[in-house]
Amino acid sequence: MGLIAIALVIYTLSHPYRLYDHFEWQAMAFLEGKAAIRYPVPATADSPGNAFFQDVLPVATTDGVARGLIPFPPLPAVLLVPFVALWGHATNSQLIFAILGALDVGLAWWVLGRLPIRTWVRVAAAIFFAFGTVFWYAAQIGTTWYEAHVLAVGLALGAIGVALGRDPGAAGDEDEHPDEEAAGDVGGPAPASGDPPRFRARSLLPDRRQFLAGFLFGLACTSRLTVAFGAPFFVLVGSGGSWQRRAVSAALGAAVPIGALGIYNLVTAGALLHPGYDTLYRLEAGFYLPLHYHLDWAIEDPRYLPQNFGIMFLNTPVFEPTVVPSALGTGDPLCTAPDAVRGLFNRDCPLVLPQDTGMSLLLVSPAYLLILPALRWGYGHSRLVTGAAIAVLLIAFFNLMHFSQGWVQFGYRFSNDFVPFALVLVAIGLERLARRRGPGLAVVAVGMVAVSVAVNFWGVVWANVLGW
Repeated sequence: MGLIAIALVIYTLSHPYRLYDHFEWQAMAFLEGKAAIRYPVPATADSPGNAFFQDVLPVATTDGVARGLIPFPPLPAVLLVPFVALWGHATNSQLIFAILGALDVGLAWWVLGRLPIRTWVRVAAAIFFAFGTVFWYAAQIGTTWYEAHVLAVGLALGAIGVALGRDPGAAGDEDEHPDEEAAGDVGGPAPASGDPPRFRARSLLPDRRQFLAGFLFGLACTSRLTVAFGAPFFVLVGSGGSWQRRAVSAALGAAVPIGALGIYNLVTAGALLHPGYDTLYRLEAGFYLPLHYHLDWAIEDPRYLPQNFGIMFLNTPVFEPTVVPSALGTGDPLCTAPDAVRGLFNRDCPLVLPQDTGMSLLLVSPAYLLILPALRWGYGHSRLVTGAAIAVLLIAFFNLMHFSQGWVQFGYRFSNDFVPFALVLVAIGLERLARRRGPGLAVVAVGMVAVSVAVNFWGVVWANVLGW
């Protein structure tokens, strides 16, 4: 509870006021019995309206009110419905999702408690998640895209925690659990050939806990679609006894919310994949030319991999900038006074600034390097490590093929899609460093967590100062 309270204070104190609140408008439309929001609504003295939204597909009106469809999966709007019903457009969705972000920190602590790690490793990993990754930036800024991240992260953590709760052998060496895959039920012996037919039939039925894990995972996908590529984790980790039963149980659970999203898209937009994404792509690719989008390429295209890999791993901050960094080349001049002295947080003459297109994941959160010892000792021998690693790689790969990488942002915001799985690897890596290499390397690892927190503090401050 203490970590949740700390996160709540920090997330709410550091968040700025931002105008992008698509999901509030979507929730209002749901309350009107519509899928399409009122759009465009001009600004008034009491409201900024939504005419400045770019991520809306105008549609024919059926009630005399100009409307448009939002392409983003609607789960965050569903969450906001009761709040919007009470307060209308006065709803403070930024505050709501900052609170939800703090609860996500509690979920991370719960998940980490299900791993075979010591208490101080659990504390360090939880602090890394809460304040050493771009989740801090996401939770405090609370605009449309980040609201989706915060909700998806919490649901994915819930799914991972449920799966881990009945699979204590997932983190160990497979050779130490030779009967696990043959077991008819978690924790029980393998059904012998002479067992009653009812017992054997039970082992073929979906596992209820793994169904729940899959359902929560499916809900996460209806907030952020690319989380779906983490599905192999639930084939390797969870209750059910065999990988086949785990996979079927989780798939059935995930199919409920994902199927509901598909039906929603078909009914409201006439396609399983919302056509608003194509509209958004053509708008951004045709307007934001300095970002190197290509209209003749697909929305998801392997040709985007090299430039997006550079954003994810190679982008650096700008040292001694003379203008505010901007991908569009329109930044304000800096250090214009003759006696200007550069400082780390000097708004008029900074020493170093983040880039708005993003920054290297390993510069922003160097403690992600703790994944390496987890892979070194666990990949191929631990179903947990193998499943989490595959989930991280698949989610990252498909995100890197996407035309846009989250601009404008601090750090690399798409990492929020795989941070629940990566957190498991970071914790295991830190535990194994401490166990196998002694206190010296453990101190270095904790130092990496501290550096991650310091960098994200710097980034949150500057991103808010720069109005991102």
